[in-house]
Amino acid sequence: MQDIESLQRLLQPLFPGLMGVRLIEAAPERVVAEMTVRPDLCTAGGILHGGAAMAFADTLGAVGTVLNLAAGQSTTTTDSSTKFIAAAKAGTMVRGECVALHRGRTTMVWQTSVTNQDGKLCAVVTQTQLVLGTKA
Repeated sequence: MQDIESLQRLLQPLFPGLMGVRLIEAAPERVVAEMTVRPDLCTAGGILHGGAAMAFADTLGAVGTVLNLAAGQSTTTTDSSTKFIAAAKAGTMVRGECVALHRGRTTMVWQTSVTNQDGKLCAVVTQTQLVLGTKA
């Protein structure tokens, strides 16, 4: 299993690194991360853009899936559903807690709760990850 530092290095040159996703915990059944709500991730109203919230959550589900893959396997998101509940303002921090709902051989389902700096629920994202490749 990969450690947090190697996972963070993997994300750094990619879109999650560009967004500033910082992994805090990473285990096969749970992933936790934080991200600063920068102005370039916001709508004109100075709140976290829905696409940024979705990309943040998608990253956590992908990381969780990667932690469950065998050598030679990879993953891709096949489905994602987001419920927006509250805003996160520019200059604050959001936290994502992603838990496995299903970890199967061919698909994995993850649910991420995104909370704002005050601990208020901002979004709930449920996604399905397809497992690609064969087990070694």
